[in-house]
Amino acid sequence: MRTPVNKTISDIVYMAGGCLSDLLFPPRCLVCAEPGQPRRDLCRACAAGLPVAARACIHCGLPLPASEVPGGCCGGCRSRRSPLTEVHAGFLYAAPVDGLLRRFKFHRDLAAGRLLTQLMAGRLASVPRPQALVAVPLHRPRLRQRGYDQALELARPLARRFRLPLATGLRRLHATAAQSVLDAPARRRNLRGAFVACGRLPPHVALVDDVMTTGATLEAAARALRRAGVQRVDAWVCARAP
Repeated sequence: MRTPVNKTISDIVYMAGGCLSDLLFPPRCLVCAEPGQPRRDLCRACAAGLPVAARACIHCGLPLPASEVPGGCCGGCRSRRSPLTEVHAGFLYAAPVDGLLRRFKFHRDLAAGRLLTQLMAGRLASVPRPQALVAVPLHRPRLRQRGYDQALELARPLARRFRLPLATGLRRLHATAAQSVLDAPARRRNLRGAFVACGRLPPHVALVDDVMTTGATLEAAARALRRAGVQRVDAWVCARAP
């Protein structure tokens, strides 16, 4: 089958632009400072050491024993119902991903965010495709303090990469205490009524966030989306705390 001429030309232009960019600004690994791979600020050695779960629970993203079949379910998820249909984590929250996430989230290192998005896109290429992506929002005071929403900065390029709309119908109603200082039950209490969803939303969406720890934030957001009529809510996260 013949390849359309316009597609061929655009591919050539993209490749030429990438090669020129690599010549002018050679990629440098953000982990070890060695030369990076083409159009990626990560060297091959550090890429080979990225923390990936060979098998993970389809409903919460926690690593499963090697004896489990791919796409299996952990014991905890068998005994409870989650508002999340599937959870897909690009990586485990371990070195070097944890360091890149901290730089991106707390130190405005947008280069680290760009790299993490590239890595997420590669890991999520074969998962079920939703009809839209929804970034887990920050409350306005937290957004003003930080200067940007890390989940939105991950979701935007993922939406472009997979040609999906980015829905904006999810809002955080009130500021909550930092989840990192709370245990699991307190995290769930902290997020009661924290989100509301409104506007036109498709039947199947995927929530995008940087880190999933207990899942309380994502589940609270998913419940709000389901109350608004969304039939299926998945979660796409950069890293899952094991």
